[in-house]
Amino acid sequence: MNKMQTFHLILVLLCSVFVLGHGFSRNLPILSFDEGYSHLFGDDNLMVLKDGKSVHLSLDERTGSGFVSQDLYLHGFFSASIKLPSDYTAGVVVAFYMSNGDIFEKNHDEIDFEFLGNIRGKEWRIQTNIYGNGSTKVGREERYGLWFDPTDDFHQYSILWTHTHIIFYVDDVPIREIKRTESMGGDYPSKPMTLYATIWDASEWATNGGKYKVNYKYAPYIAEFSNFVLHGCTADPIELTSLKCDDASNANAIPKGVTTSQRAKMEGFRKKHMQYSYCYDKIRYKTPPSECVINLKEAERLKKFDPVMFGGGRGHHHGKRHRRAVAI
Repeated sequence: MNKMQTFHLILVLLCSVFVLGHGFSRNLPILSFDEGYSHLFGDDNLMVLKDGKSVHLSLDERTGSGFVSQDLYLHGFFSASIKLPSDYTAGVVVAFYMSNGDIFEKNHDEIDFEFLGNIRGKEWRIQTNIYGNGSTKVGREERYGLWFDPTDDFHQYSILWTHTHIIFYVDDVPIREIKRTESMGGDYPSKPMTLYATIWDASEWATNGGKYKVNYKYAPYIAEFSNFVLHGCTADPIELTSLKCDDASNANAIPKGVTTSQRAKMEGFRKKHMQYSYCYDKIRYKTPPSECVINLKEAERLKKFDPVMFGGGRGHHHGKRHRRAVAI
């Protein structure tokens, strides 16, 4: 076992102590922006409010904006409250995600929340995705509507990442669970990552495959962030040998996994709001990727939504891939 493998094993064993438990993000310490994050890009389009705990990211004709966590993490619970821009938002993407692409350019990992804007009268959509070890050719996107208007108020979006599973939460409701399987191999995110939040112009693909573009007469588009939670094990960005895990006294505030009652909520959410899943996309994958667990009821519902894509019928797929998404 080489030095990197030894380090990774130590991280897995130690971090698992800190990311297992019960409860929700509201019981974890809330950080100020300067305690956990730094400016990434966008100049004055990033504004930290006077309380120090809230941030506005804006997109205008000049630039988008974004921020990045000060530390790298290997496993943990990561969360933020987000309020999205209203009115016409076609082509706009707001992202809250983990990545190590700046360190591992050819074999990076990612865990993504992406919020896709829409034309007036149409709802925002939310997309989740993961990459491991540069496996960008195997997109694992899922896309959903929401049961609320994300522009009316703040809602909490969270990622639980352990060495065995990844869970995406909206307001403490799990909406997607990814279990690590042996067949996934290096496709499961396994290297330290930083947290990012950005707003940017994705007119090429974000709304109806690029049919509707950003219209800057509605700018600035402002995404609001608060209630920052960064709870996990940090790794040195250079040596990748040092390790610091958050206080175990907070471990009970972190979800252990999907409980029976939460699973019922997750299944209800997916039944009502899921609009796309790579596991059922017969145009992209003649055979579903090995980690997919096919739910026949989900398959039938999506087939009604798009009989060509999800039914395997004849037709043409006009999607265009972008860095972290597939346009549908």
